[in-house]
Amino acid sequence: MDGVIDGVLRARVAAPAVGGAANAALVRLLAGELRVSRTSVRLVAGAAGRQKLVVVEGVEREEVLARWPDLRV
Repeated sequence: MDGVIDGVLRARVAAPAVGGAANAALVRLLAGELRVSRTSVRLVAGAAGRQKLVVVEGVEREEVLARWPDLRV
């Protein structure tokens, strides 16, 4: 994780952007960081782009902001 820049969480994954591998790696990364199952992290927009919108179930807004205080949620 590169951290929050201008309210956006920046993350890098080593997986190639082929066949959804990078998106799957991002889901795994976020699930691990937030200590939830991978099925709790859902990519809802931006699957083909660099900017993604994800929904994480089972985590309160306050928990996310405690982890990344400057994040725009």
